[in-house]
Amino acid sequence: MRRTRIVIADRHPIVLQGVRSVLATQRDFAIVASCGDGASCIEAIRFLVPDVALVDAALPSVSRQQILAPANAARPRPAVVFFAGIAADCELQSLASDGACIVLSKDSDAEMLVATLRKAAQGQATASPNAWQGNDEARPDANPLTQLTDRERQIMRLVSEGLSNKEIGRRLNLADGTIKVHLHHIFQKLDISNRTVLAALAISRNELHAASRDTDTPDFLRQDPEGVK
Repeated sequence: MRRTRIVIADRHPIVLQGVRSVLATQRDFAIVASCGDGASCIEAIRFLVPDVALVDAALPSVSRQQILAPANAARPRPAVVFFAGIAADCELQSLASDGACIVLSKDSDAEMLVATLRKAAQGQATASPNAWQGNDEARPDANPLTQLTDRERQIMRLVSEGLSNKEIGRRLNLADGTIKVHLHHIFQKLDISNRTVLAALAISRNELHAASRDTDTPDFLRQDPEGVK
């Protein structure tokens, strides 16, 4: 079986790790390069000529056109999928409309990521309806984190900071078992299976900035769902 060769690029190492974790479960994918900056991404596309390049739409010090240039020059042409946030971006919308790239929201779940990469490899120019379209108003169900309770989002942020279950428990004055229960619920709601993917999702949704603010609130002012009878 021929495997789809993929270059991935993102400015956040933990996002790269999360994407690698997701794609490693798919036998038809092979990651040929993992890049943390625009220059290495451009070189990887130029010299490796992958089937698909999954690229952070906000890579610093490089433009989208610079990312697309080596792809446009290659034969066969690699498909470029820009991994983007939900903020409106006229340039991305225009590029996608012209068929220059596919745009996938960072709100997307693992299943959507895999499906979009397969479509891209097959030469399909459009992604799923859940893919980001550059609109000012996000779909009401676009953000999977809206399924989480305040406590679950708080735990997700602390996981993203690299804290263990014990450390999170001490920070929130909760038992280890309670943290495990919350994580189980989080994984089920987001349809993910490990902490790395959870951390990558938190970073892509800019959740980390709220972590310190949340934990500044005294715990006795918070009511934990596990404690409600």
